[in-house]
Amino acid sequence: MKKPSQTRPEQEIFHELAKLCASSGYIHAIAYFCNRDNTVCSSGEITPEIWRASSEKPLIRTEISTLIGLLLKDDIDDELPPPNVFQQYIDRTEALRNELHHAIFAPSLAGLNPKKIADPNHNRLASGAALREPIFYGGESAYSFQYRDFSPKKYTRDDEWLLTNKGFTIRAARDVVHALERMLNEKLAVAFDAMRKLPPDQWTFLPGYIFTAEEAAGFARLDVSLVEKVLAAFAVPEGERNAQFNALHDCNWANGAPLIPTKDGAYILLQFYSLVEALYESPFYWMCADRVYASTAMENRGLFTEGFSVECLARVFGEENVYPNIDIFESKGRKAGEIDVLVLFGNRAIILQAKSKRLTLEARKGNDRQIKGDFKKAIQDSCDQAYSCAKMLGDEKYALKDRDAKAISIPIPIKEVYVLCVVSDHYPALSFQARQFLKFKPADGISTPFVLDVFTLDAMTEMLASPLQLLSYIDRRTKYADKLSVVNELTALSFHLTQNLWLEEYDGKVWLGEDISADLDLAMQARREGIPAKRTPDGILTRFAATTLGRFIKEIEARPDPGTIEFGFMLLTLGEKTVVELSEGINEFAKRAWADGKGHDLTIPIEKADTGLTIHCNNDPVKIAEPTLGMHCVVRKYTERAQTWFGICVNPGDTSLRFGVNLDYTWERNDEMDALTKDMFKSGNTAKPGDPQALLKASTPGARKKIGRNEPCPCGSGKKYKKCCLP
Repeated sequence: MKKPSQTRPEQEIFHELAKLCASSGYIHAIAYFCNRDNTVCSSGEITPEIWRASSEKPLIRTEISTLIGLLLKDDIDDELPPPNVFQQYIDRTEALRNELHHAIFAPSLAGLNPKKIADPNHNRLASGAALREPIFYGGESAYSFQYRDFSPKKYTRDDEWLLTNKGFTIRAARDVVHALERMLNEKLAVAFDAMRKLPPDQWTFLPGYIFTAEEAAGFARLDVSLVEKVLAAFAVPEGERNAQFNALHDCNWANGAPLIPTKDGAYILLQFYSLVEALYESPFYWMCADRVYASTAMENRGLFTEGFSVECLARVFGEENVYPNIDIFESKGRKAGEIDVLVLFGNRAIILQAKSKRLTLEARKGNDRQIKGDFKKAIQDSCDQAYSCAKMLGDEKYALKDRDAKAISIPIPIKEVYVLCVVSDHYPALSFQARQFLKFKPADGISTPFVLDVFTLDAMTEMLASPLQLLSYIDRRTKYADKLSVVNELTALSFHLTQNLWLEEYDGKVWLGEDISADLDLAMQARREGIPAKRTPDGILTRFAATTLGRFIKEIEARPDPGTIEFGFMLLTLGEKTVVELSEGINEFAKRAWADGKGHDLTIPIEKADTGLTIHCNNDPVKIAEPTLGMHCVVRKYTERAQTWFGICVNPGDTSLRFGVNLDYTWERNDEMDALTKDMFKSGNTAKPGDPQALLKASTPGARKKIGRNEPCPCGSGKKYKKCCLP
């Protein structure tokens, strides 16, 4: 954003922009911006580089919607302006856009006052003036196909009202909108080809955005009378001049009713995204205007949010591990809490609380009190509820029952509860606001709340479709809540997919730009819309695919015991080179173990994570192999002074995972352990990640000392071996 030499008042700039939009033929300039800034053209596979280049645009969707809203304030003159005037419209629009952006951003700089900065309680980013900029310019949290395809799920319970009052069902509306998308793509291509045959002074993209109800009915294969009812519901009413749109964040008809009727009975749709957004949001406002039905509409919206969250989580964890509508009761039968969605997987749990509150127009204008009030209703209340329930999870004083009053048991102690607060609608700058306003008291075993919308939840469970991958991401995203700053959660997810969200080596805050989301954007478009692009970005989902460690991940998910789950989490933090070399090392010493019939072992300290890994490869009976591995891990953890240590036993025949060990406790000096480890591990069976030759050299038959009867039991119980796990 280029800074103007002098900042004019925001409203003065807005009024000049309104005058420009009323100019003769200005609609052709808007059509130009829509084509330039909302269209990606490619003859082959669309790469992240092509996608990023197409996204480096002067005008974003909210800015174009502002232009369309100002255009609606007067009769639309569609006469094509001369080329020099056309260019003046474009240049002046971009100049005013830049000036307006700076005017909106300028008030946030007031927080740089030295006296205020010195105040530890001052947060300049939490003011309404500072938040207006990310709220307006922060980008979209939903893909257009999500709005389109989630609408039937959101309003299917309201079909009777829609049919009675609007003349169509939500699925019929969705089918019409989908047909318009395909049709307008074709019309734009035709308009572009037609321009090639015309002189430059007749070039315009506007014909590509004009259509009739008959054309739409043909594409949708629906009766034209039904299509007309759908189009009328999302069209600007006859005679409407958007009179209330007098400031940037005022109510704008271009958002709720993006179809512009023409004098000859056709329609103009300049931004398709605005139509799918209206399909997802506008019916709720129609129904709320009906005082008799409003409460039902509110209830149905809440049911959608909960049901959709269950659907997303069930496709990752399986329906048997996802529990909706859980009540928590005290021993005397008094209800102590309610969980919207509970997920149990090994020694991990997810508590999801769903809300259906939105950011109001008054908050978008920068009203401090309204912004905080909206946040409390949409996020803070659900966070408080989730935290309260998380503290009761696993406590014997409380009982869990599902919606059918069936008891839900927790078979093993929960190590970590992940708190997810999910909203049903686009909430501008949601992640940014959560960093400023969310309040909670940290508790052991309960994550920092993860605030997101249903669109991000959908993308997460689509791309991270295995339990360990999803839990690992949630674990790191919540641990980096204070360190990582993004305006949109899709940015963080895309970064994780391509580069692995591991920020231990970074000091201070980490800011991620929205262009990072290009890889995720393309993958989601490829999966849902079939565009020619990679369905899976190069990164964490591809590097594990053909490796032994990748197979371990799948085996762990098939039998999620606590020890192997922790091991899986650790594997997902490793770099690509380490994954490949360690997998090759395991394969090699498994072959040796199979060939010589002897047990082989390998130990790798992982210093950056304050942990390490010991691998045994043998066919010894479990009652012998397990305590042997456990003791080996105990002494290696002690010699490396690590916080945690992992051990796995691998089958020499097929390198399948037999069992795992996980140690997690603070290192303390111990005279008995010093004596035990003094002369151990001189055979050199230790390797460092990134040294393939060392991996092979280290995979020698183990020279481990036999576990003494009076030595600490390797299971970590604190008892002597003879009184614990000795066979």
